[in-house]
Amino acid sequence: MKKLMSAVFALLFAAGLAGAHAVHAADDSAWDKPVVTLGSSLTDAQKQGTENTLTASLNGGTFDTLTVNGDTLVKYLNPSGSNFTSSSGVWSSAMVNKTANGGINVHILDYNGVNNITTITADQYRNAAVTAGVSNADIYITSAVRIDGSGALAGVYAAFAEHGQTLSSSQIAAAQSEVSTLSGITQANKNEDGYSDKQLNNAVAGMKKDMASQSNNGEQTLSQNQIGNIVDSQLKNNNLGTIINNNQRTQIINLLVKIQSSGALKNSDFKAQASKLASSIQDSAKGLFSKIKSSVNSEEGRNFFQKILDAISNFFSSLISWVQSLF
Repeated sequence: MKKLMSAVFALLFAAGLAGAHAVHAADDSAWDKPVVTLGSSLTDAQKQGTENTLTASLNGGTFDTLTVNGDTLVKYLNPSGSNFTSSSGVWSSAMVNKTANGGINVHILDYNGVNNITTITADQYRNAAVTAGVSNADIYITSAVRIDGSGALAGVYAAFAEHGQTLSSSQIAAAQSEVSTLSGITQANKNEDGYSDKQLNNAVAGMKKDMASQSNNGEQTLSQNQIGNIVDSQLKNNNLGTIINNNQRTQIINLLVKIQSSGALKNSDFKAQASKLASSIQDSAKGLFSKIKSSVNSEEGRNFFQKILDAISNFFSSLISWVQSLF
């Protein structure tokens, strides 16, 4: 009897492991249909208009719906320092579709011909999704009223939880800090010549990729100086080295320290998603990044030849001084 019971328990345990494995495998696969998250503050007419706007690309295809309310904001956004309450209004909405590959794609859609998302850009949404642990997803965002867009982001997190893919709370908190930091820097530099939100988000995506590489996917902890060097390198590569001021540089470093502490770098797909994001941002603005690359190469070439000229000048100065010392 004991042997029989042991065998039964062994089979149940093995079945449990197999089931857990199956659930994990499903987490990485595409969803059967997308999830539309609707803000609870929308009127019936706005709700229908929002739904129509978000699902237009489905061409009549089916989708699930999920309501995002003040409690959703409190759950996902307050840990990062936001001050939402259960009675907070939500208008910005999203359609989320998990795909098997292709990276993270975000489309901010006009509502009745107007873009009502006032603060968060598409690339900021994408960077936040990478940090939060999202991989391979098509995300559509809109709002019936002018709003910053936080509700839509909370909806993205809730949609994944609805599919049994609860994202790390520490990574979500880091992602929210990222949105706040990057949107603040973009707002502060919006009138600066040579600055664009795409440059900043491309730089940050590159920073994440470099951090993952240098930390061996989170196996080693990078020092603040090492992270600072990564920040400086990527800012330079994106022609932002002379535009981002010291305070903003410190904000970025502190953000990356928080991302590292959240455990995001240990995600096996983090580096790949960050790399795909950087490539996608560059592809979306090839003219801009071609000019940046040309400028950076020109500057590096100028610096190289300047070093040669400086060396020659120093040599002859030393030679003249030596000759003069003979007399």
